[in-house]
Amino acid sequence: MTSTLETLRDSAYRIRRNALLMGEVQGQGYVGQALGYADVLAVAYSHAMTIKPEDPEWEGRDRFLLSHGHYAIAHYAALIEAGVIPMEELDTYGSDDSRLPMSGMATYTPGMEMSGGSLGQGLPIAVGMALGLRHKRNPAFVYNSMSDGELNEGSTWEAAMAASHHRLGNLICLVDINNQQADGPSSDVMGFEPLDKRWESFGWHVQRIDGNDLPAVLEAFDIARHLADDKPRVILCHTLMGKGVPFLEAREKNHFIRVDADEWQQALQILEESRAVAHEIGERA
Repeated sequence: MTSTLETLRDSAYRIRRNALLMGEVQGQGYVGQALGYADVLAVAYSHAMTIKPEDPEWEGRDRFLLSHGHYAIAHYAALIEAGVIPMEELDTYGSDDSRLPMSGMATYTPGMEMSGGSLGQGLPIAVGMALGLRHKRNPAFVYNSMSDGELNEGSTWEAAMAASHHRLGNLICLVDINNQQADGPSSDVMGFEPLDKRWESFGWHVQRIDGNDLPAVLEAFDIARHLADDKPRVILCHTLMGKGVPFLEAREKNHFIRVDADEWQQALQILEESRAVAHEIGERA
């Protein structure tokens, strides 16, 4: 377990670093979400999911749907870490003719299963994919990654009800709860608590965790993947926007980040120093 956690911490660090480097290319972006969600993505791509980096369309792969398409920078960072996208493409982020547009588009990017962005579409698509895989007797999982802002959408709850009705045990939904969206705090725009009880009432197996606590994230993924019943599974992940870079964590509004040119390197240095301290602590333990 210790070696696994050390590997995942390094993976999460590189995902955060990749996201900051891409943000620096454009001078802006949805970097706060990428920093906050990196631990979840590290466990998904470095531990839980079955994929072939050299063949992103391999039929036996687990599917990862990025419903919240504005998180594309986070997903690219994870796909680079997983070896699906070459590191050399990082510098093309958001540029003309790049395979890494600022919002996720399946027609452009290897490993991108859907073109996300209009919130509330991912879970309905995931339900259809999970049904299709079951009909084909394909044992792959479908992971639907979504934001707390998508809890406002009726299509999300229609899909949640359908998943339970069809007993889609091959469907795992990941909800990033950072309580921020473009219009303000998500809980102020439309209250969603008690969220665990709401999902349970729709017939889902529910886990609620600190999405920046790697041991908790790792355990939640393992539980979701190995449940004996055929309920769909949801992991409610509470995350901190800008996680790992204190001056970004402290911003009142960091849904879309713009920082001064010198601050990108400052953020990268903070990440590197934190990683060095973590390694030192690990060696002493």
